[in-house]
Amino acid sequence: MYDDDYDAKKRLKFDEVYRVDIVKARNIDFHRKYFALINIGWEYLNEEQTKFFKYDREGFRKCVQIAAGYYTLTYSIKRKEWVEESVSISFEKMDELEFQDLYNKVRDVIFSLVEDNVSEDEFLFNLADF
Repeated sequence: MYDDDYDAKKRLKFDEVYRVDIVKARNIDFHRKYFALINIGWEYLNEEQTKFFKYDREGFRKCVQIAAGYYTLTYSIKRKEWVEESVSISFEKMDELEFQDLYNKVRDVIFSLVEDNVSEDEFLFNLADF
């Protein structure tokens, strides 16, 4: 139980029936490693690539998530087409197993973007520090 849950949970009554969702907690260190992966990938992009992503690291993160298959389709009335939007990676929206799969697929997408700029060994070595 987390501190922010305390007030809600102390109002629970012993003679009532409640439904509980049990989810495997995500590893915060692995979450940080994911953002380190994004940062390392961003650093290995060449000038043309960073310009393509409009010098926007968050936009880059969303693009590689979409390329890794982690997106939802939303219809844009203005553009009159379906648009891919990256899914939320919040702790509430994605469990540990799905997040690990996301990490591995995003790592592969990023390496495919930067493989002309860095060897796979160096890329993986730099990720090992996190």
